[in-house]
Amino acid sequence: MATLPVLPLAESVLLPGMVIPVTLDAATQAAVDAARTAGDDTLLAVPRLDGEYGPVGTIAVIEKVGRLSSGEPAAVIRGLARGRIGSGVPGPGAALWVEVTRVTEPAASEKVREQAREYKTMLVALLQRRSAWQVIDAVERMTEPAELADSAGYAPWLSVEQKAELLAAIEVGDRLDKLTAWIRDHLAELDVSEKISEDVRESVEKTQREFLLRQQLAAIRKELGEDEPEGSADYRSRVEAADLPEKVREAAIREVDKLERASDQSPEAGWIRTWLDTVLEMPWTTRTEDNTDLGQAREVLDADHAGLEDVKDRILEYLAVRNRRAARGLQVVGGRGSGAVLALVGPPGVGKTSLGESVARALGRKFVRVSLGGVRDEAEIRGHRRTYVGALPGRIVRAIREAGSMNPVVLLDEVDKLSAGYAGDPAAALLEVLDPAQNHTFRDHYLEVDLDLSDVLFLATANVADTVPGPLLDRMEVVTLDGYTEAEKVAIARDHLWPRQLDRAGLTAEDVSVTDEVLGLLASEYTREAGVRQLERALGRVLRKVAVQLSTSGDGAAGTGAGPDAAGAGRAEVTAANLKDYLGRPRFTPESAERTAVPGVATGLAVTGAGGDVLFIEATALADGEPGLTLTGQLGDVMRESAQIALSYLRSHGPELDIDPVKLQRQLHVHVPAGAVPKDGPSAGITMVTALASLATGRPVRPEIGMTGEVTLNGRVLPIGGVKQKLLAAHRAGLTEVIVPARNEPDLDDLPATVRDQLTIHVVADVADVVRLALRPVGAGTLAHAA
Repeated sequence: MATLPVLPLAESVLLPGMVIPVTLDAATQAAVDAARTAGDDTLLAVPRLDGEYGPVGTIAVIEKVGRLSSGEPAAVIRGLARGRIGSGVPGPGAALWVEVTRVTEPAASEKVREQAREYKTMLVALLQRRSAWQVIDAVERMTEPAELADSAGYAPWLSVEQKAELLAAIEVGDRLDKLTAWIRDHLAELDVSEKISEDVRESVEKTQREFLLRQQLAAIRKELGEDEPEGSADYRSRVEAADLPEKVREAAIREVDKLERASDQSPEAGWIRTWLDTVLEMPWTTRTEDNTDLGQAREVLDADHAGLEDVKDRILEYLAVRNRRAARGLQVVGGRGSGAVLALVGPPGVGKTSLGESVARALGRKFVRVSLGGVRDEAEIRGHRRTYVGALPGRIVRAIREAGSMNPVVLLDEVDKLSAGYAGDPAAALLEVLDPAQNHTFRDHYLEVDLDLSDVLFLATANVADTVPGPLLDRMEVVTLDGYTEAEKVAIARDHLWPRQLDRAGLTAEDVSVTDEVLGLLASEYTREAGVRQLERALGRVLRKVAVQLSTSGDGAAGTGAGPDAAGAGRAEVTAANLKDYLGRPRFTPESAERTAVPGVATGLAVTGAGGDVLFIEATALADGEPGLTLTGQLGDVMRESAQIALSYLRSHGPELDIDPVKLQRQLHVHVPAGAVPKDGPSAGITMVTALASLATGRPVRPEIGMTGEVTLNGRVLPIGGVKQKLLAAHRAGLTEVIVPARNEPDLDDLPATVRDQLTIHVVADVADVVRLALRPVGAGTLAHAA
């Protein structure tokens, strides 16, 4: 055991066999002075990590004391052996003196030598990577495992903490195990680092190669005169030359600046180019001149569509107001134009979609149709954010771009078929588009600049208004298209459908002719509908059969007796007499008289998605069974409640109507054909009262009368909707009298005069009046009723 001064090492570790310089400060200078004063220049070098000394130090000797090249005082020391630190003892000078026990290295076993050979192999491999050939020679000359392990003190890839841990390991085998694990981890890190460096180098080389090739390609194109300007400089010139609003120009210039800073190969450059192309293709300042001749506009509308007077009047009103605003210099007020939003609501086939194109022709504007049926994504309306892959502007922006002007007629087709999905509610996104007070600053998510839609004429179409959200419907002016009368259908078929189907069948007016009588039969007996689609299909079937006859018949078309020439050309005439040969027997015939021939059946009027329709309500009483009411026909909750209300009213007010309430204390069954069609709504209330009253009295309902209205427990007749469609359906079905609620009398003003003249319309406020009007008088064809 020896007593030695302590030399603290803060940033290095001295292992046996190592020679290192130590910069002298107050603590290290005191230790060096104490060692030199003692006469043997021996001291104990101990690493001091985090302010604490380790349990093991290195017994070292001072080789030289002097100054470094920087002028700082320093001492060169050489490690001799490990020493265990004992207790502190007093000594001369300001140094710390401790008792030290020298650690002797035992003879190396065969296992330790095997560990040394493994470590030496890995160390040589590492040094070969670094091309340290002189160090490799020194390592190869080392034969003792302890000497080999302690030489790791020079390794730059080991941290000070790892070297201190190596110093504290007394056994050689432990030192070699630690070094083997550390060098293996270091080699793995080198492999990863070299792979990353190789990938980066290859990527840089590829980028440089592509850049050179592109530069050469650009030079070749320029020499050939085939230069395609695609760079940021070209976009800058295009933006500066384009006629853009100031805010849009500023946004475009900012994007051009980003494009100039971005690499040509970066995805962001492609997104910016696509956005700039979209902005430059928009008709920001292009507008078409409206047709100011109201008479000419009316002629265009009348030529394209028969009837629809409400819509035509509204379009002419819009045009007249716009002309007056332009004459007074009020084209734009406060950033808002005179845009209009019309909602055309009506059954299929009445011409809602084709009306949009006619409006555009009448106004002299561009026309764009936007189909909204089945759209479930809010981004379809407002566009996608540019951060998404494959982002596109919304359908409104695309429609404006397609139209090529800022004031087109945009038809939003099937707006009632919108539905909310996981990606948002597209109907909610339309609120800003269709609000004249907001759409002058419409902002698409893709463009992110204000777009003025105030001068766009929006036309929305829907089959039913009930499925359109209330806030969206509130932003539109609803114009109802309730269907055509038979006279209007004949005019449409003669002027529009027949010529179009002639062309599709490859026929001309010289080949086949048709009379208005035949067109009337087609509309009334073969296609009973609100619109004219089925009528056009029927005409197509007739002309296809005519085409076959003219091509194959040897003695002319049926009903004409005119023989075709050698080429098969002849002339056919479709008449009421031979119409059955083309289309078979009529599909629709008046059935009200047959259905109401027995007591308990009443004719009601209803509205479906396809327009108005006639509804028969049947009631019967069972000879046995508990008193009660059975309802069939797929009735909704509201319609079931109407039946209960009707029965309760008759039971409580039977004597007032000459009805014995006892006859209603039976098992009653009410059925509404067709059973496969769901039905709901309150407007069948008075029809159910009439059917049950007919059953109880044994008096059949008059066959020529139909009715609609909601009933209360007190017998009041409340107003209902769809009056015009229901009365048109009654006219088509051959009814001559109808009963409607008194509070629906203003709705009769919308009924065409031709229909109103042929119908006797009774307005009632009490259901008792309905029963008196609807039931046949006693003895007028009344069947015996065994109630």
